[in-house]
Amino acid sequence: MAYIKSLVAFSNRLLQKQSHHVVYIQKNLFLPRLLKRSNGRVLSFGRLCSSTAVKADKTEDSFLKWFLLLIPATTFGLGTWQVKRRQWKMGLIDDLHRLTTEEPIPLPLDPNEVNKLEYRRVRVRGRYDHSKELYIMPRSPVDPEKEAREAGSLSSSGETGANVVTPFQCIDLGITILVNRGYVPRQKMRPETRMKGQVEDEVEVVGIIRLSENRKPFVPNNDVERNRWHYRDLEAMSHVTGAAPIFIDADFGSTIPGGPVGGQTRVTLRNEHMQYIITW
Repeated sequence: MAYIKSLVAFSNRLLQKQSHHVVYIQKNLFLPRLLKRSNGRVLSFGRLCSSTAVKADKTEDSFLKWFLLLIPATTFGLGTWQVKRRQWKMGLIDDLHRLTTEEPIPLPLDPNEVNKLEYRRVRVRGRYDHSKELYIMPRSPVDPEKEAREAGSLSSSGETGANVVTPFQCIDLGITILVNRGYVPRQKMRPETRMKGQVEDEVEVVGIIRLSENRKPFVPNNDVERNRWHYRDLEAMSHVTGAAPIFIDADFGSTIPGGPVGGQTRVTLRNEHMQYIITW
């Protein structure tokens, strides 16, 4: 029994010594081996972090420089584009002015030829059929001089009414066309309120050819049953009146006293490109 106790005590002392050696080896041999395997790279870890931060700063500085360079380059490009757009728009305005001020020509009978003559002045002679008036509304009166002064701006006189479109029987051509006689205020829309202007005699009309137009966003659909038109739909208007799908805006000189005021063609285009050029 005493022998067994002595053997157990010896074994415990031996285990304690082995544990001490393991701890010693872990503390004194592990780190050198680690350094040996890493070839000293562990010691330079802080240096590597510092180098990475410097590279990141350089990358950010480079990006900022390119970004600051991109701003003036972009604005210069936009400004140049607006200059070209303005030149193009001025060309369109000049063309419209030329077409609407040239001497009127006889109205062609060929629909294909008519479609190539929008804004061209033509001359027709005949009689109005007041029983089939159409009303394009709401509309505000057009003042040609004011339109020229305020070209490119969105403005309104505050007054609204309608443009009166009337079938016109062309005596020489043997066809009936549609003529926008001009503007009437809302209280003068009913024909009986402007009987003086409802002439039945033969008259000569000078006007500007207009083509059919598509409905723009937010513009209501035409109400054919109530005779409320919001945009020119020549096919539908021709179907209702029996006229050919040829439409002209009577000029101011064709105004009949007491009737709608002619000259309601807007020939100006929005031209705000100079403002954009200055902005950019």
